[in-house]
Amino acid sequence: MATASKNKASNVTAGKPKITGAIFRAPVGSTLPTDAKTELNAAFKCLGYVSEDGVTNSNSPESEQTKAWGGDVVLSTQTEKPDTFQFKLIEAKNVDVLKMVYGDSHVAGTLDTGITVDVTAEDPGPAAYVIEMTLKGGDFKRIVIPSASISEMDDIVYNDSEPVGYDVTLVATADDTGSTHHEYIVKKEAV
Repeated sequence: MATASKNKASNVTAGKPKITGAIFRAPVGSTLPTDAKTELNAAFKCLGYVSEDGVTNSNSPESEQTKAWGGDVVLSTQTEKPDTFQFKLIEAKNVDVLKMVYGDSHVAGTLDTGITVDVTAEDPGPAAYVIEMTLKGGDFKRIVIPSASISEMDDIVYNDSEPVGYDVTLVATADDTGSTHHEYIVKKEAV
């Protein structure tokens, strides 16, 4: 007789940004981590603070149902399963954030020397992303997105009551293994 698994409150968790940064971006093709603890490749640049809403990953399939005469569903076919990540970057003076939003070739300079942003209709193109977080008890989770592009961006609001930010939605595309993203979780002691 098989033993039933027990509920474990220690498996219930929440995600907080890692102190050293939560979202990192690099050119597609950069060496990606394959676990939760290996140091990131130097090509990954930190995108700074994210709004208090954190990151939302939508990965819900959409299906089309075929009905028989009389209304019975006789076939359900998955038509799509978009894998999206939505977050609001609130470091509006961070050059790496601006490069993500407007394209690497359209942002020049530093805050000290002066930043120039040339806003065009050109798509900034895909990039690789890593999202890192600390879970309850200090455990660690890393989400690796080999290639994603901005599919939506909310209005940029300038006022004196909220931070200027870039609220973006990324859509991930499948890698050579057919995966749109990879998740790695490791216990605190293993990091």
